[in-house]
Amino acid sequence: MLHIILEALPNAIMITGLVVIMMMMIECFNVWSQGRLAGSFKGKGFWQIFLSAFLGAVPGCMGGFAVVSMYTHGLVSFGALVAMMIATSGDESFVMLAMIPQQALWIMLALFALSVVAGLLTDLIHKPVNTPLTCGENFAIHEDDSLSEGRRTFGWKRLLMTLSLVAFILLLVFGLLEHGHSHGVAEPHANAGGINLLSEEWMNYMFAGLSLVVLGVLLTAKDHFVDEHLWHHIICRHLPSIFLWTFGTLIVLGIGLHHFEISLWINDNTALMILLAAAVGLIPESGPHLIFVTLFAAGVVPLPVLLASCISQDGHAALPLLAETKRGFITAKAINFLIALAVGYATMLL
Repeated sequence: MLHIILEALPNAIMITGLVVIMMMMIECFNVWSQGRLAGSFKGKGFWQIFLSAFLGAVPGCMGGFAVVSMYTHGLVSFGALVAMMIATSGDESFVMLAMIPQQALWIMLALFALSVVAGLLTDLIHKPVNTPLTCGENFAIHEDDSLSEGRRTFGWKRLLMTLSLVAFILLLVFGLLEHGHSHGVAEPHANAGGINLLSEEWMNYMFAGLSLVVLGVLLTAKDHFVDEHLWHHIICRHLPSIFLWTFGTLIVLGIGLHHFEISLWINDNTALMILLAAAVGLIPESGPHLIFVTLFAAGVVPLPVLLASCISQDGHAALPLLAETKRGFITAKAINFLIALAVGYATMLL
């Protein structure tokens, strides 16, 4: 149990930190543009979905966290959220690029095209009853909102956020928060001795750079922005629920995966394997899905099984969504599951 907790804690810190940084960047851009950021997304369904699908296709969970943050603030539609969740394969993208680079690029391209179509159809069919994720007045622009005008003091809130952000950047740079998600599946290391800009390590460096930008804003912004937008809105409202739900979910999943061996269910029945891959994809965690990548690379399972797994699963990207809205999480995962089955079985027949 202690091992499971110690493995879940850095993952929860990483996920929460990345989501919070994304939210802070959205707040900065929204205030800097005087609300034009939110207005630029209104009524642009296709471009919302296209952008969300593109962010989802970026290897790792960073793009997924960005889309969840935008959905949380009511900037993108539910269809855009679904598009991201179909396009992303989470951290498994890194493994696929290392083990099956040529097939991985084609799979990612196919998922991108599929996600755009699925997102458009979702928005056409799905009519939300309400918008519980919209931050409302917390995301509104006030008369005294400005990043550069007003009083600036270095109080305890700014100091605490500054120290926490510096610590998070150092943890990213030194790789102390890298995902532990193999669950018994050996992960290959591509381009040993070289530079792989699509590796998880370089993604962490890039995100550390974005965090430095947020740190610069935090050090120079005026008190109103720091207190109202960063502290009260993001730190007090969003951070606790995101961390607690993420940490708790990872612990529960860790316990379940410790006592459940997915490889025991593997057989040569393609139809059953597609169903299993789509069902395992419902788990909001990176790790269990790696077995399907490994088996495909070894020639044990065919392409339809891997496609179903990639469509259904989204790594850690959906965990912040679970913290914000259980209904939205369940609905989005159900749509992904059904699309994964449809594509998997259609590909099998072809």
